[in-house]
Amino acid sequence: MNKEYEKRRQKLARIIGSNGIAIIPTANTRIRSRDTDYPYRPDSDFYYYTGFSEPDAVMILAPGRDDGPFVVCLRPKNPDTEIWDGHMEGLNGIKRNFGVDQSFKIEELENILTSLFLGRQKIFFTLGQDEILDKLLMKAFNASKAGQRRGGVVPTEIVSLEPLIHEMRLIKSKHEISLMKRAAKISVDAHKRVFRNCAPGVYEYQIEADIIHEFGMNGATPAYTSIVASGENACTLHYITNRDCMKEGELLLTDAGCEHEMYAADITRTIPVSGSYNQEQKKIYELVLKVQKDAISSVKPGQTFEGLQSQAIRGLTVGLKKLGILSGRVDNLIKTEAYKDYYMHGIGHWLGMDVHDVGVYMDPKGKSRKFQAGMVLTIEPGIYISKKNKNVPSEYRGIGVRIEDDVLVTKKGCEVLTQKLPKEINEIESIMAKNN
Repeated sequence: MNKEYEKRRQKLARIIGSNGIAIIPTANTRIRSRDTDYPYRPDSDFYYYTGFSEPDAVMILAPGRDDGPFVVCLRPKNPDTEIWDGHMEGLNGIKRNFGVDQSFKIEELENILTSLFLGRQKIFFTLGQDEILDKLLMKAFNASKAGQRRGGVVPTEIVSLEPLIHEMRLIKSKHEISLMKRAAKISVDAHKRVFRNCAPGVYEYQIEADIIHEFGMNGATPAYTSIVASGENACTLHYITNRDCMKEGELLLTDAGCEHEMYAADITRTIPVSGSYNQEQKKIYELVLKVQKDAISSVKPGQTFEGLQSQAIRGLTVGLKKLGILSGRVDNLIKTEAYKDYYMHGIGHWLGMDVHDVGVYMDPKGKSRKFQAGMVLTIEPGIYISKKNKNVPSEYRGIGVRIEDDVLVTKKGCEVLTQKLPKEINEIESIMAKNN
């Protein structure tokens, strides 16, 4: 993996040029309550170039340096800290195991930056994410400017680094794709456990526990808080309370994905708690499934999220009209956004190290960005009919359906990374009938 990270650093070095210097900090630890922290996760951008997962570290990339461009400031080894928190790489370990050219104590960061700024014209750094680090960098920036009287080149501007990094992260390498396929498989297996254990009388939190257990048994963690939404809870898009008892005749919408070696999956399935869909549930489900399959079949280089969304809106609007939930001319219903009472989100999002991964959705001209091979995205249409909606026949009220898969754009089309998780009605009902 060190070679993978090195290639990324080399590419970034070419982008910023020999007169630039890039600074990327990792994430801070976060207090959960009193003297306990949340489980630590390094910053995605920092990890993307280093593979290093300890807190309190800053990566510096200074192309063209005689003693190497890759510099990291980090915590020195501390035997007392290691007793409580485990192994620390320290200044020597990070050079030995992570390909770092030079390492310094994190306390020396300001002086190191002041020194490294000399001879550089541009500082590539994203301001506004860490107030303390922002102030430290500005002090080093001003100190280097003050020393300009002694001669030499000093930086004259600070350029946001985030857009450059995120453009790189948007196209996945073969290795990244292999990690995402593994995350997808683990997540598929977790959803299959949901199929097996879903039944009237089971609590949503018990289903969530199944999901977390399956992740953990495969060395993964939740990429986000699982949505386990039975009945009308499925009409709340980000429902994460997960406390209700599932009832006969309800649907269960489960949106869950794992994070495996820093890469995420994101899957949604909507299944019948009792093992079979009733007529109204089946009609809504079939409509969502058709729209989702049509969208997936349209994914290829040159397609856009805007194109997929327009296609999905039309498909859902036509279907809702056929069911008698919407009435009027389809074009007018789309123009007036009548569908938004039932479908109020986008067709999908980028997927990668972050669940809602980085990368712009619009090109420099303000048009929806065209897909390229190596991009990974979700496709997730849905229909949500509130129980409070008196404009809909009562038998449809309280039904929420979403179907989501992870899709890799390939040179000629796409590959569904989560295709081994059933979503056809007959498949789901057959699986659940065997379990019961």
